[in-house]
Amino acid sequence: MGLNRRPDADRLPVSQRIDQRMPNPKRRQMRPTDWAIRGELFLNCSCTVFCPCVVSLGQHDPTEGDCKAWMAIAIDDGHFEGEDLTGVNVGLMVEIPGKMAEGDWKVAVYIDERATPAAYNGLLKILSGEAGGTTGLFTLLVSQIIGHEREKVEIVREGTKRGLYIGRKIQGEIEMVQGASPAEPIVIKNTKYWMGPDVIVAKGLKSKVRDYGRVWDFSGKSGEICAIDWKGPGK
Repeated sequence: MGLNRRPDADRLPVSQRIDQRMPNPKRRQMRPTDWAIRGELFLNCSCTVFCPCVVSLGQHDPTEGDCKAWMAIAIDDGHFEGEDLTGVNVGLMVEIPGKMAEGDWKVAVYIDERATPAAYNGLLKILSGEAGGTTGLFTLLVSQIIGHEREKVEIVREGTKRGLYIGRKIQGEIEMVQGASPAEPIVIKNTKYWMGPDVIVAKGLKSKVRDYGRVWDFSGKSGEICAIDWKGPGK
């Protein structure tokens, strides 16, 4: 007796066939929420200058085969369901085993100790993707949040330099790379990158991470600075 099969079933990737039949209990679900964040995100990663993810939208291999990074989010104006987020600083430690777009990100979150409990919980929902909107894709890309904690998160933005300082865990400093005109940095414009369309090219100065068993040094490695305007669904 012949087997009865769906005509296109064998053409689907194994992971997709499994996902259609069985829910993943570990996958975070989006619960659309009213939120918005405006400010600046900057980072330093393990790629040589300049990281290929910006132009390839994460489809290109990182220059070192995998991606390790720290990120800083300075919130100049923001809210989560009526709770004010203005002035709250956030730090992230991110580890990606291959192409950024293929996911399996492992992330640690450090939220400013000045944040209220409601702001703290709201930011966790935004950064996990649960709140939907701009960061909703993180429900697919981030496979594990290895830790989240309140810390003194200091962010410094002075001229062409940026710094993130979280005790001894992250001591990160980057500087914009000058363009043909010394007064202006190199800027990658009009991208579809997840952070924002215009990304300033930077490189690491003193840049060390020591937490969760990771010991990284990104001095001289690729950096990015980007104005962000993120928001919940329907905004």
